[in-house]
Amino acid sequence: MRAAIVKEKGTPPVLGHFDSPVGTEGHVVVNVSAAALSRVSKFRSMGMHYSSEGHFPNVAGMDGVGTLEDGTRVYFAMPTAPFGSLAEQTLVSERLLIRLPDGLNEGTAAAIANPAMSSWAALVYRVGFQSGQTVLINGATGASGSLAVQIAKGLGAKKIIVTGRNASKLQALEADVTISFDMTAEDGQQHFEQTLIPAMADGVDVVLDYLWGDSAVAILSALAKTPTERATRFVSIGTASGQEELPLPSAILRASTIELVGSGGKSVSKAEMLSAVKGVFDMAAEGELTIATAEFGLEEIEAAWDAPLTPRPVVKL
Repeated sequence: MRAAIVKEKGTPPVLGHFDSPVGTEGHVVVNVSAAALSRVSKFRSMGMHYSSEGHFPNVAGMDGVGTLEDGTRVYFAMPTAPFGSLAEQTLVSERLLIRLPDGLNEGTAAAIANPAMSSWAALVYRVGFQSGQTVLINGATGASGSLAVQIAKGLGAKKIIVTGRNASKLQALEADVTISFDMTAEDGQQHFEQTLIPAMADGVDVVLDYLWGDSAVAILSALAKTPTERATRFVSIGTASGQEELPLPSAILRASTIELVGSGGKSVSKAEMLSAVKGVFDMAAEGELTIATAEFGLEEIEAAWDAPLTPRPVVKL
């Protein structure tokens, strides 16, 4: 079968031929219709993510949509190594399948699952989000962050504050408060912190952070300086800033009601992740979630691999 094959660790995939999978007990063959590319999917495929399984050569891609032998449309996650989603067929555990709702097309389902499940899982499973709460989304201009805004609205957020580096993109999100920053400017972190304090005066229940780094420190410091005693759960979801570590003064935590929480592959179970995808799909089928996509054929895998993640690259098969 045709497949996008990663031959060695750290190398991008190339188009080639790979042995077709054969169903086994508890695992089924899926005829792949579409698979989207995400940062975690690319790094995992190349053996450069903490969840990588280290099989080479392997077929790239960690999730996608397709059909079963009887024609049932499904979303699938974590194909059985060395198979991946960027091939005509893949092999998947029966426990890692979700039936697609009527009215949701395959391209949208493939594109929206990964970036949207992160915020859904963080809000629903990591912090027990309740309707009427206030959410701050740091890094809201990326694919995951912009979907987080839509999900927070759909789950009943009373107030949404969005922060990020692109002021015009922030304005387009139609949040209640938009705050842009420039960490490369002189005193950029301090300026961001001072701008945040009045916006947080009434309290923030949840922070969804996709960036980490200096902007995260500014948010944590601003939270510690706000007059409210309302508890805030700060959820670290990603490190899009490129800063894996940050200088966090102990006093920020000792002098506040901030709770630090992580949300990811090891802190959210596979069952919860799949449940998050189902929630996302149901919301998308009702028209409450949208995502921009750019479609590629499998023969265009190199261009798709190098394409920006917004709009979300979707490889159709």
